[in-house]
Amino acid sequence: MKNGPILVVAMLLGAGLGLAPNSSVAQDSKAQREPRSRQNLVREVRHQLVLLPYYSVFDNLSFRVDGDTVVLEGQVVRPTLKSDSENVVKNIEGVGKVVNNIEVLPTSPMDDQVRRAVYRAVYGETGLSRYSLSAVPSIHIIVKNGNVTLVGVVDSEGDKNLANIRANGVPNVFGVKNELVVTPSK
Repeated sequence: MKNGPILVVAMLLGAGLGLAPNSSVAQDSKAQREPRSRQNLVREVRHQLVLLPYYSVFDNLSFRVDGDTVVLEGQVVRPTLKSDSENVVKNIEGVGKVVNNIEVLPTSPMDDQVRRAVYRAVYGETGLSRYSLSAVPSIHIIVKNGNVTLVGVVDSEGDKNLANIRANGVPNVFGVKNELVVTPSK
């Protein structure tokens, strides 16, 4: 409502100048609504992906929105999670097209063993155990051919480094890529 009086004055001034209703003033009003609808679309896509039944700490789903196109990215352990992700997103109002670039990680008993060991090492650490309390923990452990990638959000640089140290200490891990993001303090 804050912009209401200004918009009315601008429309009255525009009418006096002979501007059509589709002038830049009307387009400005439309541009103000678009970010809100885009934010709603982003929020709904995120919500639907997090609610997927087999989405776990060993999967990483991300996306970007380009107009009415949603591009899905990340890595998943189960092939069904890739198709389920696409199916739930394409049913969201406002989505015209879904590009599914999600990688299905190769099946490997050794990678499964490394996943479990890294999970225990990271979430078994007293300083990091609080990150496991949500339905989908905030530190995701992606393992591909013995290489570990840590993805997600932590509260401090110390937590990020601690997770990296713990993952590096797991036997049969060839390397650790730490992509954890530290949330800005308020």
